[in-house]
Amino acid sequence: MPESAVPESAVPESAVPESAVPAVNDPQGLGFYLPGCVLLLATLLKLPALRRNPRDELLRAVCVLLALATAVFAFTAIPSLVAVNRMTGVPNAAAPLVYSLITAFSGANIVLILHWSRGPADVDGERTRRRARLCAAITVAVIVAINTLFVLGDAPVERLRDLDTYYANTPFIRETILLYLTAHTTAAVTMTVLCWGWAREVRGALRAGLALIVVGYVLNLCYDVAKFAAVGARWAGRDWDVLAVEVAPALASVSALLIAAGFVLPLVAEPVVSRWRMWRRYRRLRPLHEELRGATERSIDLSAGGGWVPIEIRLTQRESDIHDGILTVNPYLQAELRDRALRRELADGRPAEEAAAVADAAALVSAVVRWERAGTEATPSAGPDAVLTSPSSPQGLVRMSLALSRSATVRSFRRSALEERSPAR
Repeated sequence: MPESAVPESAVPESAVPESAVPAVNDPQGLGFYLPGCVLLLATLLKLPALRRNPRDELLRAVCVLLALATAVFAFTAIPSLVAVNRMTGVPNAAAPLVYSLITAFSGANIVLILHWSRGPADVDGERTRRRARLCAAITVAVIVAINTLFVLGDAPVERLRDLDTYYANTPFIRETILLYLTAHTTAAVTMTVLCWGWAREVRGALRAGLALIVVGYVLNLCYDVAKFAAVGARWAGRDWDVLAVEVAPALASVSALLIAAGFVLPLVAEPVVSRWRMWRRYRRLRPLHEELRGATERSIDLSAGGGWVPIEIRLTQRESDIHDGILTVNPYLQAELRDRALRRELADGRPAEEAAAVADAAALVSAVVRWERAGTEATPSAGPDAVLTSPSSPQGLVRMSLALSRSATVRSFRRSALEERSPAR
């Protein structure tokens, strides 16, 4: 295309071909490839779950979103722009490609929102699927419009970083820029509102991840504001290109890192937190396990596996040993003794759950002493729940174990049981 085809208003008087000045501060594209790699990692971390659940529409939407975000940063880097322009032989051919990817990413955001906001009224998900298909159709239409407008316009001078402002007054190119920025802004606003509302309803790693995503999309909005401001300044005859060339790309890079971290954090943190909780429960059950060690004859020795034995197996074995031990000493559990301990704890103002755990622990230590005095020859009764209430839940077992090591009431009941035992000797 001849350079004279560019409207005079599109090119400022001081403009020279970008290749003539050292305008590229990131020639290797690390500012874009780095967040792109993080997003690619997030995508790869999600793929195993998608393979296990290929029909999960929400998971599929997340994977598409992350893949498109990866592509956006891969093709927005300066080396990628140059490569596309050289391969096609068309100056700025990379621009509609990048705009199309950004628009597709924006549409993927909205599809993800639709699946997240699926209400109980949409039991079979058909209503959500219809809306997602409509969103996809609109996104495709916008992408077609972007490419059509770009073809109709004239952009003969290759601009690797400031195309948005350089051609801000060029017919059809101007509309292309406004169209992709509007689509991006709409998606960013919607995602910010949805994720903020959801973050207030959940806890833990998911809430932290959503908070990161919200901050990321707020920065996306700042990116759009910077771009719109720079384009608007060109319309007013001013030069605010620094907003589009320096500020906006920096915001986009940080935004992508935060969004990727927000998606990855629950995926990585939840298993870590789950295992940490299992280790904590395993350690807290130690006093109860030690108390019943003598009454547990069929315990599996896990010491041969050393540190390689998974915590899931360790915890399951410890809880199984505890239940077996309670079953063994069950004939010596006394409901009257437990009731006495419970009344004492409640009278001291102890919360009901803690008081029950202390009462169970007091009854248990007394039963263990009596079982040992009997010479371990008693036959167990039907089950351990006749007297104790704590063994009915994992949390109850933990409270009971903590009471064994901390409660003065439990210690006093142990002393009483031992004093009863002494004359028999």
